[in-house]
Amino acid sequence: MVSKRKKKYSTGEGAQFMTRKAALKKLQLSLNDFRRLCILKGIYPREPRNRKRAQKGQSGIKTLYHVKDIQFLLHEPIIWRLRDYKIFNKKVGRARALKDFENLKRYLNSHPTLKLDHIVKERYPTFIDALRDLDDCLTLCFLFSTFPSIAHVPRDQSALCQRLTMEFLHIVIEAKALRKVFISIKGYYFQAELKGQTITWIIPHHFSFEPQQKSEVDFKIMSTFVEFYTILLGFVNFRLYHGLNLHYPPKFVSMSPNSNEKLLVDEDIFVAERVNALNVSLLKTSDAVDEEIEIDNFNSEDGPENIEDAKKEAENIKKLKTLFKGLKFYLNREVPREPLVFIIRCFGGEVSWDKTLFVGATFDENDESITHHIVDRPSVSKQYISRYYVQPQWVFDSVNARDLLPVNKYFMGEVLPPHLSPFIDKDRDQQYIPPEERALYDPSILEEQHKKDAMEMEDQDEDEDSDDDAKEENESPETENTKKKGKLSVTTGEVYKEIPWEKDRQEKQAYRLREKMIKKKHRKLYKSMMEGRKDRAKEIWLLRKKRRLHDEKKAGEKPIKKKQKAK
Repeated sequence: MVSKRKKKYSTGEGAQFMTRKAALKKLQLSLNDFRRLCILKGIYPREPRNRKRAQKGQSGIKTLYHVKDIQFLLHEPIIWRLRDYKIFNKKVGRARALKDFENLKRYLNSHPTLKLDHIVKERYPTFIDALRDLDDCLTLCFLFSTFPSIAHVPRDQSALCQRLTMEFLHIVIEAKALRKVFISIKGYYFQAELKGQTITWIIPHHFSFEPQQKSEVDFKIMSTFVEFYTILLGFVNFRLYHGLNLHYPPKFVSMSPNSNEKLLVDEDIFVAERVNALNVSLLKTSDAVDEEIEIDNFNSEDGPENIEDAKKEAENIKKLKTLFKGLKFYLNREVPREPLVFIIRCFGGEVSWDKTLFVGATFDENDESITHHIVDRPSVSKQYISRYYVQPQWVFDSVNARDLLPVNKYFMGEVLPPHLSPFIDKDRDQQYIPPEERALYDPSILEEQHKKDAMEMEDQDEDEDSDDDAKEENESPETENTKKKGKLSVTTGEVYKEIPWEKDRQEKQAYRLREKMIKKKHRKLYKSMMEGRKDRAKEIWLLRKKRRLHDEKKAGEKPIKKKQKAK
């Protein structure tokens, strides 16, 4: 019996992929609703191995999706809610056109609402999964918290982002989970460790909002992401607050506003302002025991070196949590308040500012117990002898160094040392390392180790020479007779000296042999890796050259300045 011939593109990549146009037709959705649904469900376009087969022989480049992903969307209840929105808009538009205000009011009071709780649970089955995917969520929510009321963004979305992000910062403060900080042109980078998961996010600089052209940024798509991220961050905050035995929504230890404050603001606004200040401890549901790292109990499968490294890291983190304990900081008017208050309180310090600038100040400028005054100006009219006047970078560099750095390099008006990123591994390969960063790694230790090795080699050679001399002196006539007779004898061995160029030649030969062993399907990948390595080496060479020219120019300017001063 002859088997039936299969239809073309019914199997393989032709049956696995679907174009966006076909997906819209299958789901019966508009393009905007389809985009919104894909963002909420976490479905993205796919790149096939063979585009011509995936597009069923059609030319050009089209947006393709997996057929299984589109079939998965068919059973999503959000689709029906999006269709309800479409019906709702038609009814409202018709009632407004006919000036039927009675029905219009009834429609607006019973408008459909979109709930995303089940999607959060579906995409993140466990709490750890949600923490792992929190980087983009926090970065986008902090960005939207700085936006004013703009088009294509719901009215209350920015306020909601601000509330949720401030609540998250309070969690990091209470848990003392902050590990690394860095200032860049994009904003402030922060890295915290919660439940064993490393979370990194960016807080933008507080500049005035500049409107963007519609062609540059699509705020509608970004707002759809934020719509999902606010639900996710709300769940995470709720779980973390209860894990730390804190009330949620946040409550304060002492809530006793003055009579004047009671007349000016209501309780909700009073609490919200103090939450944004980040300077008040939160009320706990019960006396919680601080979780400390057990440095004596580690997995027996780990090696002794790993156990020692883990113990050292645990001790360093324990010391880091109390870095600013016992110190009192005062922030000047021009200093960015929010990031510095967050950092100082994460490490046990006390902080305050001018109470006319923002609520939440705990002490005034004339307090004699202030140890550090953070200033970003060349001079201050009134100074106190009992405190240090330092620039804000001292706080960031001290956190990254995990120790209180000397303040003399950060005094008012001083040229600051380079602010190095803590997110780069110092043992990295094929990356440019500035001279200032190399100096931090203390190369003198390496030189001392080389000297120590050389001394040990010299001592070993001297011991061998002395042993040979002693053997020659202690030789008796009997031993000479035994040598003459050709019996058992012991001769001193020759020291084998390695030839450096021969060793390099053998390593290069072995490297070329390993290259020939690469499989054919991996050769293109290997070639691209080698090209990338060459490009990185060239970039390092160019940066070193640029730094050398800069240092030469700077060295040439110093004598000119000295001559001008002498005149």
